[in-house]
Amino acid sequence: MRANRLRFHGWIAGLGTASGTRLVLGHWPRSPLGSFSDVMAEHPDGHRVLLAPSARIAEFVSATYRFDEVRTQPVTVLRTEADWSVDAGPLRLRFTPGARTALGALLRAVPPALAANTTWTALCDLPARLLLPGVRTRGSAGGGRREWYAARDVHRITAARASWDGRDLGPLRPVVPPVRFGFGSAPPRPALTRILTTVEAAGTAAVPDTDPAEPAPES
Repeated sequence: MRANRLRFHGWIAGLGTASGTRLVLGHWPRSPLGSFSDVMAEHPDGHRVLLAPSARIAEFVSATYRFDEVRTQPVTVLRTEADWSVDAGPLRLRFTPGARTALGALLRAVPPALAANTTWTALCDLPARLLLPGVRTRGSAGGGRREWYAARDVHRITAARASWDGRDLGPLRPVVPPVRFGFGSAPPRPALTRILTTVEAAGTAAVPDTDPAEPAPES
Protein backbone atom coordinates (compact mmCIF):
# COMPACT_ATOMS: atom_id res chain seq x y z
CA MET A 1 0.00 0.00 0.00
CA ARG A 2 1.29 3.42 -0.91
CA ALA A 3 2.49 5.60 1.96
CA ASN A 4 1.64 9.30 1.77
CA ARG A 5 3.12 12.13 3.78
CA LEU A 6 0.82 14.38 5.80
CA ARG A 7 2.10 17.78 6.88
CA PHE A 8 0.97 19.61 10.02
CA HIS A 9 1.98 23.29 10.27
CA GLY A 10 1.78 24.92 13.67
CA TRP A 11 3.22 25.29 17.14
CA ILE A 12 4.14 22.95 19.99
CA ALA A 13 4.39 24.22 23.57
CA GLY A 14 6.10 21.95 26.08
CA LEU A 15 6.28 22.73 29.79
CA GLY A 16 6.50 21.13 33.20
CA THR A 17 4.80 22.07 36.46
CA ALA A 18 5.77 21.89 40.12
CA SER A 19 3.23 19.08 40.62
CA GLY A 20 5.18 16.86 38.23
CA THR A 21 2.56 16.98 35.47
CA ARG A 22 4.12 17.77 32.09
CA LEU A 23 2.05 19.28 29.29
CA VAL A 24 2.48 19.37 25.51
CA LEU A 25 0.11 21.58 23.51
CA GLY A 26 -0.15 21.15 19.76
CA HIS A 27 -1.73 24.11 17.94
CA TRP A 28 -2.23 23.36 14.23
CA PRO A 29 -3.72 26.18 12.10
CA ARG A 30 -3.23 24.06 8.98
CA SER A 31 -3.32 20.29 8.74
CA PRO A 32 -4.97 17.45 6.79
CA LEU A 33 -7.46 17.27 9.68
CA GLY A 34 -8.29 20.97 9.50
CA SER A 35 -7.37 23.59 12.06
CA PHE A 36 -7.25 22.12 15.57
CA SER A 37 -5.42 22.01 18.89
CA ASP A 38 -4.75 19.04 21.16
CA VAL A 39 -3.08 18.45 24.51
CA MET A 40 -0.93 15.59 25.73
CA ALA A 41 -0.44 15.37 29.50
CA GLU A 42 1.72 13.04 31.55
CA HIS A 43 1.05 12.99 35.29
CA PRO A 44 3.67 12.23 38.00
CA ASP A 45 2.52 8.59 38.20
CA GLY A 46 3.21 8.15 34.48
CA HIS A 47 -0.46 8.21 33.41
CA ARG A 48 -0.60 9.69 29.89
CA VAL A 49 -3.73 11.49 28.69
CA LEU A 50 -4.73 12.83 25.28
CA LEU A 51 -7.26 15.67 25.08
CA ALA A 52 -8.55 15.88 21.50
CA PRO A 53 -11.40 17.97 20.04
CA SER A 54 -13.03 15.25 17.91
CA ALA A 55 -13.19 11.49 17.52
CA ARG A 56 -11.41 11.72 14.15
CA ILE A 57 -8.48 13.65 15.60
CA ALA A 58 -8.36 11.43 18.69
CA GLU A 59 -8.20 8.35 16.47
CA PHE A 60 -5.35 9.73 14.34
CA VAL A 61 -3.28 11.04 17.24
CA SER A 62 -3.75 7.96 19.44
CA ALA A 63 -2.71 5.74 16.52
CA THR A 64 0.51 7.75 16.20
CA TYR A 65 1.40 8.22 19.89
CA ARG A 66 0.93 6.24 23.11
CA PHE A 67 -1.63 7.10 25.78
CA ASP A 68 -3.26 5.43 28.76
CA GLU A 69 -6.42 7.51 28.40
CA VAL A 70 -8.02 9.40 25.51
CA ARG A 71 -10.65 12.08 26.09
CA THR A 72 -12.65 13.72 23.32
CA GLN A 73 -13.77 17.23 24.25
CA PRO A 74 -13.37 20.80 22.99
CA VAL A 75 -9.83 22.21 23.06
CA THR A 76 -9.84 26.00 22.80
CA VAL A 77 -6.71 28.13 22.36
CA LEU A 78 -6.80 31.92 22.68
CA ARG A 79 -3.70 33.86 21.64
CA THR A 80 -2.97 37.46 22.57
CA GLU A 81 0.18 39.56 22.23
CA ALA A 82 1.04 38.70 25.85
CA ASP A 83 0.10 35.06 26.35
CA TRP A 84 -1.70 31.91 25.27
CA SER A 85 -4.73 30.51 27.10
CA VAL A 86 -5.93 26.92 26.78
CA ASP A 87 -9.29 25.50 27.89
CA ALA A 88 -9.50 21.74 27.39
CA GLY A 89 -11.80 19.63 29.54
CA PRO A 90 -9.99 19.17 32.89
CA LEU A 91 -7.13 21.50 31.88
CA ARG A 92 -6.87 25.25 32.27
CA LEU A 93 -3.52 26.61 31.10
CA ARG A 94 -2.06 30.05 30.54
CA PHE A 95 1.54 30.61 29.51
CA THR A 96 3.71 33.51 28.39
CA PRO A 97 6.13 33.18 25.46
CA GLY A 98 9.33 35.15 25.95
CA ALA A 99 12.23 36.11 23.75
CA ARG A 100 13.31 34.14 20.73
CA THR A 101 16.19 31.84 21.60
CA ALA A 102 19.53 31.77 19.78
CA LEU A 103 18.45 28.44 18.30
CA GLY A 104 15.20 30.03 17.16
CA ALA A 105 17.10 32.77 15.34
CA LEU A 106 19.25 30.14 13.64
CA LEU A 107 16.22 28.08 12.58
CA ARG A 108 14.51 31.13 11.09
CA ALA A 109 17.47 31.54 8.75
CA VAL A 110 16.86 28.13 7.16
CA PRO A 111 15.01 28.52 3.82
CA PRO A 112 11.44 27.13 4.05
CA ALA A 113 11.96 24.68 1.18
CA LEU A 114 15.03 23.21 2.89
CA ALA A 115 13.32 23.08 6.29
CA ALA A 116 10.44 21.09 4.74
CA ASN A 117 12.82 18.51 3.26
CA THR A 118 12.75 15.34 5.37
CA THR A 119 16.36 14.52 4.45
CA TRP A 120 17.44 17.81 6.01
CA THR A 121 15.28 17.10 9.05
CA ALA A 122 16.88 13.67 9.44
CA LEU A 123 20.37 15.21 9.28
CA CYS A 124 19.39 17.51 12.16
CA ASP A 125 18.55 14.56 14.43
CA LEU A 126 22.02 14.03 15.90
CA PRO A 127 22.69 17.75 16.64
CA ALA A 128 19.24 18.00 18.23
CA ARG A 129 19.90 14.98 20.47
CA LEU A 130 23.24 16.44 21.58
CA LEU A 131 21.96 19.97 22.22
CA LEU A 132 18.52 19.12 23.66
CA PRO A 133 18.41 15.83 25.62
CA GLY A 134 15.32 13.81 24.77
CA VAL A 135 14.58 15.71 21.56
CA ARG A 136 14.46 13.84 18.24
CA THR A 137 13.74 15.13 14.75
CA ARG A 138 12.82 11.78 13.19
CA GLY A 139 11.65 8.35 14.29
CA SER A 140 9.11 5.55 14.07
CA ALA A 141 5.62 6.24 15.36
CA GLY A 142 2.65 3.99 16.09
CA GLY A 143 0.81 2.07 13.40
CA GLY A 144 3.93 1.64 11.29
CA ARG A 145 4.11 5.38 10.70
CA ARG A 146 7.23 7.52 10.43
CA GLU A 147 7.59 11.11 11.61
CA TRP A 148 9.84 14.09 11.06
CA TYR A 149 9.85 17.26 13.19
CA ALA A 150 11.21 20.37 11.45
CA ALA A 151 11.50 23.22 13.96
CA ARG A 152 11.23 26.69 12.41
CA ASP A 153 11.44 28.99 15.44
CA VAL A 154 11.77 28.70 19.22
CA HIS A 155 10.67 31.03 22.03
CA ARG A 156 11.24 30.44 25.72
CA ILE A 157 8.18 30.08 27.91
CA THR A 158 8.78 32.46 30.80
CA ALA A 159 5.70 31.89 32.96
CA ALA A 160 2.79 29.48 33.20
CA ARG A 161 -0.09 28.55 35.46
CA ALA A 162 -2.17 25.42 35.03
CA SER A 163 -4.87 23.46 36.79
CA TRP A 164 -6.28 19.95 36.26
CA ASP A 165 -9.81 19.20 37.45
CA GLY A 166 -9.60 22.40 39.48
CA ARG A 167 -6.33 21.45 41.22
CA ASP A 168 -3.49 23.93 40.81
CA LEU A 169 -0.49 22.26 39.18
CA GLY A 170 1.95 24.82 40.53
CA PRO A 171 4.53 27.09 38.91
CA LEU A 172 6.45 26.49 35.71
CA ARG A 173 9.15 23.82 35.79
CA PRO A 174 11.35 22.00 33.23
CA VAL A 175 9.95 19.05 31.27
CA VAL A 176 11.66 16.53 33.56
CA PRO A 177 11.48 13.58 33.34
CA PRO A 178 10.94 13.51 29.56
CA VAL A 179 7.42 12.78 28.35
CA ARG A 180 6.77 9.32 26.86
CA PHE A 181 4.16 9.80 24.16
CA GLY A 182 6.39 8.91 21.23
CA PHE A 183 10.00 8.43 20.20
CA GLY A 184 11.08 11.85 21.51
CA SER A 185 10.25 14.40 24.19
CA ALA A 186 9.71 18.13 24.28
CA PRO A 187 12.86 20.12 25.12
CA PRO A 188 13.72 20.07 28.84
CA ARG A 189 13.53 23.86 29.03
CA PRO A 190 9.93 25.06 28.57
CA ALA A 191 9.55 26.37 25.04
CA LEU A 192 7.12 27.31 22.30
CA THR A 193 8.34 25.92 18.98
CA ARG A 194 7.03 26.70 15.54
CA ILE A 195 7.13 23.40 13.71
CA LEU A 196 6.35 21.44 10.59
CA THR A 197 5.47 17.86 11.46
CA THR A 198 5.48 15.30 8.65
CA VAL A 199 3.73 11.97 9.23
CA GLU A 200 4.18 9.17 6.72
CA ALA A 201 1.20 6.84 6.85
CA ALA A 202 -0.13 4.18 4.50
CA GLY A 203 -3.42 4.70 2.71
CA THR A 204 -3.86 8.39 3.53
CA ALA A 205 -4.28 11.38 1.26
CA ALA A 206 -1.30 13.67 0.79
CA VAL A 207 -1.55 17.45 1.13
CA PRO A 208 0.45 20.20 -0.62
CA ASP A 209 3.80 21.01 0.95
CA THR A 210 3.28 24.71 1.56
CA ASP A 211 4.01 26.82 4.60
CA PRO A 212 1.12 29.14 5.57
CA ALA A 213 1.61 32.52 7.11
CA GLU A 214 1.28 32.12 10.87
CA PRO A 215 2.20 35.07 13.10
CA ALA A 216 5.04 34.51 15.52
CA PRO A 217 4.97 35.50 19.18
CA GLU A 218 6.42 38.87 20.03
CA SER A 219 10.21 38.54 20.12
